[in-house]
Amino acid sequence: MCRNITILRGLEPAATEEEIEAAARQYVRKISGIREPSAATSEPFEAAVRSIAEASAAVLEQLPPRKVVPKSEPPLRRISRR
Repeated sequence: MCRNITILRGLEPAATEEEIEAAARQYVRKISGIREPSAATSEPFEAAVRSIAEASAAVLEQLPPRKVVPKSEPPLRRISRR
């Protein structure tokens, strides 16, 4: 698994849509090998990001709370603190 994808379950406050989409985008980048989609790859790339973000949000809603808070903070939260 890509080490750049942070654990979103158990965050306080809960993971935002933006954080879930960022994780989905990182996942699609990793599995597709596409860093920046071109005109030819943009549509399927973005469709994959949307699909994975929706599935991720659904699973995060359905899982029970974590007993331990994740060790690392999502990148978007680190950026906003600065």
